[in-house]
Amino acid sequence: MKKFFKEFKEFISRGNILDLAVGVIIGGAFSAIVTALTNKIIMPLVNWALAAITGGRGFEGAYTILGQPVYLESGAIDWTNTIYIDWGAFITAILNFLIIAMVLFLILKAVMSARGFSNKFKEGLPTKEERKILKEQGVNMKNHDEVVKATQELRAKNAPVPEPPKPTQEELLSNILEELKKQNATNKEEKTSKTKKSK
Repeated sequence: MKKFFKEFKEFISRGNILDLAVGVIIGGAFSAIVTALTNKIIMPLVNWALAAITGGRGFEGAYTILGQPVYLESGAIDWTNTIYIDWGAFITAILNFLIIAMVLFLILKAVMSARGFSNKFKEGLPTKEERKILKEQGVNMKNHDEVVKATQELRAKNAPVPEPPKPTQEELLSNILEELKKQNATNKEEKTSKTKKSK
């Protein structure tokens, strides 16, 4: 049992599980907000505009009855027993999807732009060690532009010297080939000089 509870504790305390739980909770709340926005604000406006143009009831009146409708005693159509195609519900679902996708796109775009702006802002800021050095140099730490400029100068000053580029494989092979040619030329010279001496 101890091993089981230990494994269960490790499973629950994983970061991914907690992130997933938070995502599900926020997703449910976000879905409720978007559904309320669609059903309570946007769809009434769309239905009102369609009713003004067509003279009907908007998407609520967009249906096709298949066969004979079943009527109640009051004379109204019994929608539970009547077979019909509800075009309005289908179009509403499509609009709901498009609105959710648009809202998600706008939120993600805003988050990504804010994240990019914050990363850009943080790039120029000094680290703790750099802040100490800048304070010793007398830089005004309250002036953002001066701090960023001094940080860039400090990093350029302390930047490591770039290593010379390593030769490519083609360059190495051509160097080896030249060395072999030189060795062959010297070997030929030695052979010719030996043959001359022997004569």
